[in-house]
Amino acid sequence: MNATSDFVSLPIPLLGGLSPAKFMRRHWQKKPLLVRGAVPGIAPLLTRAQLFDLASSGDVESRIVSQLRGKWGLKRGPFSRRALPPASQSKWTLLVQGVDLHDDRAHALLQKFAFVPQARLDDLMISWASDGGGVGPHFDSYDVFLLQVQGTRRWRIGRQKDLALQPGMPLKILAHFEPEEEHELEPGDMLYLPPRWAHDGIAIGECQTYSIGFRSPSRGEIANAILERMAEDAQDIAGAALYRDPTQSATRSPGEVPRELHRFARESLKSALKDKDAFDRAVSCALGEWLTEPKPQVWFDGTEGIQGEGGSMPSAVVLDRRTRMMYDAGHVFINGESLRAGGRDAKLMYALADARTLTARQLRHASNAAREAIASWIEAGWAHACKDDDHG
Repeated sequence: MNATSDFVSLPIPLLGGLSPAKFMRRHWQKKPLLVRGAVPGIAPLLTRAQLFDLASSGDVESRIVSQLRGKWGLKRGPFSRRALPPASQSKWTLLVQGVDLHDDRAHALLQKFAFVPQARLDDLMISWASDGGGVGPHFDSYDVFLLQVQGTRRWRIGRQKDLALQPGMPLKILAHFEPEEEHELEPGDMLYLPPRWAHDGIAIGECQTYSIGFRSPSRGEIANAILERMAEDAQDIAGAALYRDPTQSATRSPGEVPRELHRFARESLKSALKDKDAFDRAVSCALGEWLTEPKPQVWFDGTEGIQGEGGSMPSAVVLDRRTRMMYDAGHVFINGESLRAGGRDAKLMYALADARTLTARQLRHASNAAREAIASWIEAGWAHACKDDDHG
């Protein structure tokens, strides 16, 4: 806990000399931040050829945005190499989503932004663009860090009040973009934008920009997840009492739903909701499971793991880059599953969720139950044995 406290209080180059704590207070969801030299010496993690190959995979979400004779075009991948325009052609962009799921270096770069809760951190998208390429003036409903990695991109940004879109477009392009600032970003420079800040980025020559995006779930999405979870337990919570209607009279309208049955339905739902403990459990579990549910294109490669109660553990454990792990006061959530945790085991699991790795020293304090859980995650491919850097 002290290490985390120190981390968020210390100034870092990534945020232009601000500490994560000051950045969150001053800029997060409030105002943009331009950082020169946020990641000094950065170079593309993937070459143009490697990125084009990644876009050919059916497990990767990719898009091509082009502008030809003033008209915008949008195509969705996967793309064969022949389907991609030549790199020498101007005004086209390849967007490859979720690169952190496919490349350990991209995952490591994404984790530099873990001063924001993992529940909000989404993915790293790579935008490769030829000269003049861009996706038009638009706004996002979520926070984004735009890290320049190759070449130069000119960004125009503004607090857009008029959010009307151009009609008949395959993209959400603002009809009346009103930029207030203009910045040219070189490799290593970064621009943070809060939600709904309009922006338009144009490539000056060939360039790559990495977008670190964040999740902003809607009330409807979360409510749906909670209600689905409550539906699973509704029988136990509301009870098995059957509908009875001893006062029902003969009806001349057999197709009409009886008012008493309506009342019974309302009371059934109220009964399920009035159990505060059950409701709180449903909210907690549904939220954690939903937040850690892997994306649809994610598949894990299982391995033959560690068998047996209290079996020997590897020297250290690291979570797979595709694994999502979080926790709350009473639960640990991993890849859409939840388990109760308390005491020393809870602290161990919290440490794994925060740092995404456990050393041999930490693992020595694990109970048999915790060892079995970790072993099952290794077998499922959710975690991996690794060399221990802690020799203490």
